[in-house]
Amino acid sequence: MTEVKAPRGTPNAAEAGATAAGAGTYKLEEQVGHLIRRVHQRASAIFQSVIGDEQITPTQYAALVKLYDLGELSQNHLGRLTAMDPATTQGVIRRLQDRALIAARNDETDRRRTLLSLSPAGVELIVRLMRNGPVVTDTTLEPLTMAERDTFLALLKRLC
Repeated sequence: MTEVKAPRGTPNAAEAGATAAGAGTYKLEEQVGHLIRRVHQRASAIFQSVIGDEQITPTQYAALVKLYDLGELSQNHLGRLTAMDPATTQGVIRRLQDRALIAARNDETDRRRTLLSLSPAGVELIVRLMRNGPVVTDTTLEPLTMAERDTFLALLKRLC
């Protein structure tokens, strides 16, 4: 097993424990990563209950929306547009192909590239599901005022 070393200047476990114990201010529930993970869990649960197709995941939905908006795209470009790494993109595409929601073909000018487009069933599904997209957002942001929503979304965009 390879030993993982902390970056220089990072306290060791004893030092970190002493620092944390001395400071007494670290609370998991106030840490950005923990809060983002909890909000993501909430948003994902709302998505699954509202979107209108229990088999569609948020990443599959994003891929379908981008293909609907932009038309035929390379698999690589679609992955970049939806912030998916290549392995995730490949899995998403495979699952959407298995459901006959997208079609794939080789690029005639570059055989290494796969071009993707929505099938008629994919168009029909995404048109129906996109009606529920705003409901997912509104439900997720329901605890916030309209001004807070605008600020929250602006801040999230700055962090992306």
